[in-house]
Amino acid sequence: MRSLFGGTPEPRVVAGHLIELRDVVKTYATGAGQVTALKGIDLRVDTHEFVAIVGKSGSGKSTLINMITGIDRPSSGEVVVAGTAVHRLSERQIAPWRGRHIGVIFQFFQLLPTLSLVENVMLPMDFCGFGAPGERYARAMALLEEVDLADQADRMPAAVSGGQQQRAAIARAMANDPPILVADEPTGNLDSKTANAIFELFHRLVSVDGKTILMVTHDPDLSRRVTRAVHVVDGEVVADG
Repeated sequence: MRSLFGGTPEPRVVAGHLIELRDVVKTYATGAGQVTALKGIDLRVDTHEFVAIVGKSGSGKSTLINMITGIDRPSSGEVVVAGTAVHRLSERQIAPWRGRHIGVIFQFFQLLPTLSLVENVMLPMDFCGFGAPGERYARAMALLEEVDLADQADRMPAAVSGGQQQRAAIARAMANDPPILVADEPTGNLDSKTANAIFELFHRLVSVDGKTILMVTHDPDLSRRVTRAVHVVDGEVVADG
């Protein structure tokens, strides 16, 4: 099967790791006092890995992913992704950096309801200035074709199924050709057949297109089908293999 991108450039890495978390702690202030969501996390992910972050609700797995994407910041420790010290980026720097280096896929799709599917896929390219403006529509259509949605391109998100919305969200996440895809419970809202199709698409993105994928899940069956599973319990990595 042909590559979706014609060969994704290798991202710049530090010490041989695409992603590295060093002694990451995250503490939140709540009405009941300080809550520590992450307790000294050390984690390294290399290029072309498909990694599941596994844990129960409240274990800290989504907080861990938010450290990597820069959606949230560590209270202490270091987060280095594709050669960039993410924890040191300013608020102005973080969004464009994320848009170019990480494609984020959400459980509830997060497609803009007033835009068609193809317009949703084009949006990250417009935001980051990726490619020539006249080429973005054709690229968005090619991405939708790869996820079997080209015939639905002009439909609004509410007019297609949940599985189709998730595939459109994956196409949107790949719009700027990021080396890393991060998916937070991407199949949690889908039936088993559709979830399996999404999972197979992820496998293809790793094996054919050379992407690195981190997937948050509480499903032990999915965690057994990836390159590596990292188990998080009470804010700590208790197993990695």
